[in-house]
Amino acid sequence: MTTGSAVAAERLRVALGDRAYDIVVGSRLIETAGREIRPLMRRRHAVVVTDENVAGHWLAPLCCSLDEAGVAHHTVVLPAGEETKDLAHFGRLAGEILASGIERGSMLVALGGGVVGDLTGFAAATLLRGIDFVQVPTTLLAQVDSSVGGKTGINTALGKNLIGAFYQPRLVLADTDVLASLPRRELLAGYAETVKYGLIRDAEFFAWCERQGNALCALEPEPLRHAVVTSCAMKAAVVAGDEREEGERALLNFGHTFGHALETETGFSSRLLHGEAVALGMVLAFEFAACLGLAAQADGERVRRHFATTGLPTRLADVGLAGTPADRLLAHMGKDKKVRDGKLTLILPRRIGDAFVMKDAPAAELHEFLGAAA
Repeated sequence: MTTGSAVAAERLRVALGDRAYDIVVGSRLIETAGREIRPLMRRRHAVVVTDENVAGHWLAPLCCSLDEAGVAHHTVVLPAGEETKDLAHFGRLAGEILASGIERGSMLVALGGGVVGDLTGFAAATLLRGIDFVQVPTTLLAQVDSSVGGKTGINTALGKNLIGAFYQPRLVLADTDVLASLPRRELLAGYAETVKYGLIRDAEFFAWCERQGNALCALEPEPLRHAVVTSCAMKAAVVAGDEREEGERALLNFGHTFGHALETETGFSSRLLHGEAVALGMVLAFEFAACLGLAAQADGERVRRHFATTGLPTRLADVGLAGTPADRLLAHMGKDKKVRDGKLTLILPRRIGDAFVMKDAPAAELHEFLGAAA
């Protein structure tokens, strides 16, 4: 199944020395995935991991491409949804992969969105003490963000991605045609992560999003190509300079500390998608920065207006979280991976296109702010 769009493939490099890899962005890439993957394999055996939603659209063409390349393969199909990214489903996944007869030369192929990518990447990092894997992201969020950079992980009841590893893929194949099968809500969730790059590093890209966001979300080929390539190029540059999030890479978590707290509060369910939580989190970050006198209120209003125009939630009331006790949200935020010596780290904006790391966020002011948020 293809959309027939004509997006010429572009190749970007994530420069990580002997762990460097390519990101390929274009159309009809799943049809030729086997040819891209085979030269990277030490053994012609792959395990494709996907979910029930994606399997119905894209599993058959991917398997056909592996057959054409002479690659033997097994498949594991998981339930769809953020609820799958837990220890129980990871245990099932690990068992099925091991039962397929993998060796260290085998390769895992993640065919899906962020949940499948994170689970598969963590399996690759841990099974047999490490095997290769490839990302074939099928959501906009995964194509612009989660498939690149080697962050893998699973959720626990205490918080998001608290179990995981930094483990880079061998290749990322971002086939823009697959996005036509996504519900609009999923597209918008990915769009939030796209806008993030403009808010933290590139004010001109945010202005482009204001002009072209609706065309992008309508999957017009050129705006879509530009958004995916620009986002991947920015993330590749950040990851190459700070692979393990010891400095600038933390900026990529803009909106995520607030957003992860909201996801935890909603039980990592379809009630609040990750991208929706990040959109809300970025609005809250602008508003909190304005409360502290660090950013102009007008910038936060501009961001809120843009997200609202595209159909993303911008207030806690939009997702039924108005009135959530500040103590509960702060407790969730306190489980964030960026906490150091009990002190909360936030990524906050100075202005659109310029964010910074606040390593000791003022707890009293944050509590007051969350208590008033609606």
